[in-house]
Amino acid sequence: MHQDPDCIFCKLIRKELPCVRVYEDDSTFAFMDIAPVNKGHVLVIPKRHSETLLHMDERDAMNLFKSVQLVSDAVKKATNADGINILMSNFKAAGQIVLHAHIHIVPRFKDDGLKHWPSTKYKEGEIEKLQRLIADEIV
Repeated sequence: MHQDPDCIFCKLIRKELPCVRVYEDDSTFAFMDIAPVNKGHVLVIPKRHSETLLHMDERDAMNLFKSVQLVSDAVKKATNADGINILMSNFKAAGQIVLHAHIHIVPRFKDDGLKHWPSTKYKEGEIEKLQRLIADEIV
């Protein structure tokens, strides 16, 4: 299994650095976020090093989301959360800090004060143009 010797998340998997482990199987690893958005915030990562979702092979992606589903259910129950945010930032421009694919599971509560990002609007014909461009890229 490929790992990056300098990647902090790969070091956590190899137990070279401490963390609070939540779940582990043959292909994924989950641990508590040390700077949580809300208490109970967990990160789930593939054991095979991939910088982003777009770099992962299909099998690793499927295994990752299977673990995310399992851990999300546990987080919601354990924290008595009203909801769950499942978030993944890909590439630095999207806010990815550690360049090892990871998914945040954030328990949410009715009055936690967190807001969603602002939305925007399309100009006339713009949504259809982007739809065509996106659809043409799907092979």
